[in-house]
Amino acid sequence: MQEFLRTELLNNPLSQWLIALVVFGAALLALMLLRNRVYAVLHSLASRTENRIDDLIIATLGDTKKIFGLAVAVYAGSRVLDFSSATDRIMWHVIVAVILAQTAMWVGRLLREGIDMYGRGRFGEDGGTLTTIRALQSVSTLAVWAIAILLVLENLGIRVSALVAGLGIGGIALALAVQSMLADLFASLAILLDKPFVVGDLLVLDDMMGTVEEIGLKTTRLRSLSGEQLVMSNSNLLDSRIRNYGRMEERRVAFTVGVTYQTSADDLEAIPDMIRAIVEAYPNTRFDRSHFKTFGPSSLDIETVYYVTVPDYQAYMDTQQAINLDVFRRFAAEDIEFAYPTQTVFVERSGSSDGRAPS
Repeated sequence: MQEFLRTELLNNPLSQWLIALVVFGAALLALMLLRNRVYAVLHSLASRTENRIDDLIIATLGDTKKIFGLAVAVYAGSRVLDFSSATDRIMWHVIVAVILAQTAMWVGRLLREGIDMYGRGRFGEDGGTLTTIRALQSVSTLAVWAIAILLVLENLGIRVSALVAGLGIGGIALALAVQSMLADLFASLAILLDKPFVVGDLLVLDDMMGTVEEIGLKTTRLRSLSGEQLVMSNSNLLDSRIRNYGRMEERRVAFTVGVTYQTSADDLEAIPDMIRAIVEAYPNTRFDRSHFKTFGPSSLDIETVYYVTVPDYQAYMDTQQAINLDVFRRFAAEDIEFAYPTQTVFVERSGSSDGRAPS
């Protein structure tokens, strides 16, 4: 250490140190003024435009670290001093590492802000979108820093090609070991991009039904109607046939009314019109058809189809209940009897003409 101080520091006269100090201060001041000037210009442009590109640039430059300006100023001042080639080489490696680190911060911030801007503008702000946006931001940041570290190692003289080859072989082995996890990760990205469902949608998967609570990197969580939480992997979820009731725009309703065989033909012909008038009297309904459909085992069946133009299940049930009550009242007023399961047995006695059974 004493030898280093004597050869590297004390060999420079005081005048050179003063000049180096002036260069250091001037460089630091210039960098600060340049940063503030760029910020002022960008803020002025951002106030006059509606696009978010300038906001993205401002956010990126906002990630400039003070140590970056300090390191650049120190390196600029050191150029005035007379150091050995070994010391110059060390200082060069340090300043390159600082520049690469700051560049990685800028690029990482740019990618994170860009992904966030695109994701929210393109896919909204539901929980699934926000989760996947965070995953993409993490992956992009990791990739940027991996490249920066490789460049720093290359600058230090380390053979990066051999390291990358070794990492590639290790990466293949790791990918085979965690292929199910990677499949779920890519499935979560597919859910973001294709949006087969979002948080809050009611899904039916085979014999399971639930409302989407969270879309994670590996699993999706649903809350069933009975209260328990259903957890399934993203890849298995996308492989299933999903019935998404959250995307329902209107609900088709079909119901059947059975009347007795003693109903007159005139009443039977009038029933579809009665039901039509009842259905059309309610808001959020669109009548489709009502017909005397079939001769049932113990009833004459009238089938009616209509649509509830809102997807809410509670609205559907309220409307159907009101229609049922109105049909019940109207049939009572018209003396039309509802059918219920009955059987009529006809007994024919065989034998003598006097009606007595043969002995």
